[in-house]
Amino acid sequence: MKSFADLSAREILAVAIASEEEDSRIYASFAEDLAERYPASAKVFEEMAEEERAHRHMLLEMYEARFGKNLPPIRREDVKGFLKRRPIWLTKNLSLDTIRKEAENMEYQAARFYERAAEQTTDVDIRKLLGDLAEVEKSHGRHAGDLEKTLLTEDAKAEEAATSHRVFVLQYVQPGLAGLMDGSVSTLAPLFAAAFATHSNWETFLVGMAASIGSGISMGFTEALSDDGALTGRGSPWLRGTICGLMTTLGGVGHTLPYLVPDSWANAFWIATSIAAFVVFVELWVIAWIRARYMDTPFLQAVFQIVVGGVIVLAAGILIGGA
Repeated sequence: MKSFADLSAREILAVAIASEEEDSRIYASFAEDLAERYPASAKVFEEMAEEERAHRHMLLEMYEARFGKNLPPIRREDVKGFLKRRPIWLTKNLSLDTIRKEAENMEYQAARFYERAAEQTTDVDIRKLLGDLAEVEKSHGRHAGDLEKTLLTEDAKAEEAATSHRVFVLQYVQPGLAGLMDGSVSTLAPLFAAAFATHSNWETFLVGMAASIGSGISMGFTEALSDDGALTGRGSPWLRGTICGLMTTLGGVGHTLPYLVPDSWANAFWIATSIAAFVVFVELWVIAWIRARYMDTPFLQAVFQIVVGGVIVLAAGILIGGA
C-alpha cells in the first residue's frame, strides 16, 4: 500500500475520482434499498448520488486538463490509513438511522481527504478545486437536511414513521416475543414437575437451567433458519435468531432463579416456589402487555390467552411432579 504523503497530484485526483464514483454508487444503493420502505428518504439519497456524480465530473475535467485521459488504477483502498469503510450497503433492509449515520460518516471522511489533499498539492488550480470540494462535503450534512425539509412532507414523515414501526416489530418485537412466550411457558411444566417431584431447590434449579438454555438454543436456530428476510423484510436471520434465543432463555431463567434459595433454609422449597410463582405471574403479564402494545391484541384478550395457557401448563407440571 502507498502512503498518503507519497501520492502525486495525479494520483490524488485519480483517487478522488474513484472515490466520488464509488460514493455515488453507494448512495444510489441506499436509495434503492429504501425505495419501497421510505420513498421520500430514498429521493434524498438519489439527489446526493447525483451530486457525487457532478463532483466526479469536475475532478475528471481537471485531471484531463492536467494529465490527459489515462487514469492510473489507484483507489482509496490502495492508500495506507485512508477511508476504510464497512460495506454495509451490501446488507438489505438496513434501518433508516443506520443508513443516515453511514452517510454522515462518508461525508466527514471525504471532507478530511480533500482537506489533506489540498494541503499536499502545490498546483494552484487543483488545490482550489480540492479545497472547494472539502467545503462542499462539509456542507452536505446541512444540504441533506435541506433536501429532507423539501422532500419529506408531513405525510411522508408519517408514512415513514409507520414503516419504521412495522420494521421494528418484524425484526425485533416478533422474534423476541416468540422467544419470551416459549421460554416462559414451555419451561413451566418441567420446572415445577421437578420441584414437586424432588422438593430439592438445587435439583430443580439444574432442571430449569437445562430447560431454559436448551429451549433458547432450539428457538434461536429455528428462528434463524425459518426465514432469510429477503422477501419478508424481517432483517438478518441471525440477528432475529439471537434475539429469539436470548429471550427464550431469559423467559425460562426468570422463574428458575428463585430455586437458588439454599435447601438448608427453613421452608426453603415453599419460599422458592412462592417466589417462582410470582415471577411467572409477572412474566405472563409482561407478555400480555407486549402483545397488546405491539401486536394490536386487546389487552384483556391477551391476558386471557397468555395467563390461562400459562396456568394450564403450570398445573400440568405440578400434577405430574406430585404424582
